[in-house]
Amino acid sequence: MKLGWCIWITGLPGSGKSTIARKLQEQLENLGVKTQILSSDMLRKFATPKPKYTEEEREIVYGSLVFTAKMLVENGVNVIIDATGNRRRYRNLARESIRNFAEIYLKCPLQICMEREMRRKETYYAPREVYKKALRGESKTVPGLGAPYEEPLNPELVLDTDKLSPEECVKKIIGFLKSQSYI
Repeated sequence: MKLGWCIWITGLPGSGKSTIARKLQEQLENLGVKTQILSSDMLRKFATPKPKYTEEEREIVYGSLVFTAKMLVENGVNVIIDATGNRRRYRNLARESIRNFAEIYLKCPLQICMEREMRRKETYYAPREVYKKALRGESKTVPGLGAPYEEPLNPELVLDTDKLSPEECVKKIIGFLKSQSYI
């Protein structure tokens, strides 16, 4: 059986991860390439229905996310991980565990991410108003404000989402997938 591949779309909340993951899935489907999106927010709703976003809880959620992606890839499924993964160690675990893996970093200034997050209508399972709660002192675990976001050191692709449209980002990701002979 042919292995699948996995890309992890990472970035701050509001950087465009979910929007780009869904548009990418749609474009790949149009090319006849099936994918499965694994969202940390969706998994969290199942694994920790009343999340506290502690380091321990994040270890469980990201460990489960990586394990699931690994199993899918080994069974020929192409995976798009839609997750902040605020610590490098979460993404490094995926890199070490999953063959045909790539990290896609959506780089975007915190202020723009905050503006986007506050005005978006669709959250794709993400909690609402995370930055607003952080600014009011109600949450100390928001990556970029209360919790660190460790930028990738060597991602396969960096996309400046404050300069590129979601469609332009998808085009670049598809170009990368083609360059790797994944599609």
